[in-house]
Amino acid sequence: MGYQFEFDPVNKLLLLRFEGRLTEELVADIGHAAQEHWAATDAKMGIADFSKATEVAISTEFLRQFANREPAGDTAKYPRVVVAPNTLQFGLARMFQVVGERTRPSLHVVRTMNEAFDTLGVQSPHFDPLE
Repeated sequence: MGYQFEFDPVNKLLLLRFEGRLTEELVADIGHAAQEHWAATDAKMGIADFSKATEVAISTEFLRQFANREPAGDTAKYPRVVVAPNTLQFGLARMFQVVGERTRPSLHVVRTMNEAFDTLGVQSPHFDPLE
């Protein structure tokens, strides 16, 4: 599968779920898809969920470069949360957060989806898959 975008229209919340092996090529592809979905849905907040990622095959140099790229949507205005449950994922996500602070000032890193919902102030979201 790789990844799936879902959207909660009530909360204007775009959710990206990763599954399986996370590679640099997949992240680059996701970046383009995220821009399209962000614009098409008029999302006001986002979550990237790594809970089902089985392996992370991304170099720290790639992560630094990606963190410095312009993200989808207005990140100063709209918060984003990364869900990174294991230690390696959490460490890489925190590195991404620190390096990308200029381009993603409202990025948060948490370990569970419940923490992500709490961070965003969202209760009982309902997500529909996006094509």
